[in-house]
Amino acid sequence: MRVFKNKWFARWARTEDVQDSVLIQAAAEIVGGQVEADLGGGLFKKRLAREGSGKRSGYRVLIGYKKPNTQRIVFLYAFAKNARANISDQEVEALSLVAEAFVLATDAQVSLLIKEGSIVEVQHHE
Repeated sequence: MRVFKNKWFARWARTEDVQDSVLIQAAAEIVGGQVEADLGGGLFKKRLAREGSGKRSGYRVLIGYKKPNTQRIVFLYAFAKNARANISDQEVEALSLVAEAFVLATDAQVSLLIKEGSIVEVQHHE
């Protein structure tokens, strides 16, 4: 499985000190069916724990993934639960389009997105 984060999410994760290992773990949970919501169009909502506290007071992340057989997951957007309750229907619709385009992209298109800096591959640190 290849895990990616878009440019916005990479900046957010750096600011919030969300480590790649946390994203890898979340991606594995998503593939295993452990998600808070399937928002349609290949868009899923997942809770991430804030370091030093639990998932309940942590972050909500939106991920593009096509179950059950894709080899790619992309982290698209995140917010702290205490900063906002949810995202709007318009945001869900827009992120669903992005998620669907990503999961349907060819390997060549994904390589181009990496080269352009639009997405970054999350590194597996073993």
